[in-house]
Amino acid sequence: MQHGIHFISGLPRSGSTLFAAILRQNPRFHAMMTSPVGAIYLAMQNALSRKNEAAVFIDEGQKRALLTGVFRSYYHAIGTEKIVFDTNRIWCSKMPALAQLFPAAKVICCVRHLPWIMDSIERLERRNAFDLSGIFGYDAGGTVYTRIGRLAGSDGMVGYALDALREAFYGGHADRLILVTYEALTRDPAGTLAAIYEFIGEAPFAHDFDNVEYSADDFDESLGSPGLHTVRRKVEFIDRPTILPPELFERYENDCFWMNPDLNVHGVPIVRYGV
Repeated sequence: MQHGIHFISGLPRSGSTLFAAILRQNPRFHAMMTSPVGAIYLAMQNALSRKNEAAVFIDEGQKRALLTGVFRSYYHAIGTEKIVFDTNRIWCSKMPALAQLFPAAKVICCVRHLPWIMDSIERLERRNAFDLSGIFGYDAGGTVYTRIGRLAGSDGMVGYALDALREAFYGGHADRLILVTYEALTRDPAGTLAAIYEFIGEAPFAHDFDNVEYSADDFDESLGSPGLHTVRRKVEFIDRPTILPPELFERYENDCFWMNPDLNVHGVPIVRYGV
């Protein structure tokens, strides 16, 4: 990783896989869907903690070297000429550590209106009507209400990511953040990528937004959610009515804190469509 590393984080079903698929067109970049690095990093942190009785022999410098080594070891095979973009929702909760391990790294957070995230996940669940999804613990007896409630909990797929995003947005390292709305990425991909390239200090690249493809069929099928990380060839916004009951949709309409300028106390740049 001689050319550095950046991180893709934020909310699920908000365009992070699409964003990584677009970045991959640039031969200088390496990007993909959620990588195993986040889980390995957490396991390493546990191993370095006092849960390990021998951790008393590990000093601060060794901890840094071991944690940095997780990234270097995983990405050693991609070559030294590429800039790495690692995707995981946990990175928003690890900003102090990332700032010390990778001082030049930026964190690009994909965000989306909360009810439409819930709608997207529920739509996927209904499309795979004969599969049980690991997203919901392979529970065969749930309803749209129990599924959305599980997603929204602090340990749920959406709730955890939202809490982590808030932590980063209001924390002491918000200067490393940029938020990218789903509408901006899908309605104006060229303008959005231009803003990202400027933020990370890279020279512009001519992406082809009519030929973007990515899939992780084996991963999605193992989770019981085929199509979870499939990206359509053409980048476009598809308008559609929600499939959520009205009261469920309305329950989460006011959770998009980043849309309120008064709450952006650290001046985090936000890429929005039409702004």
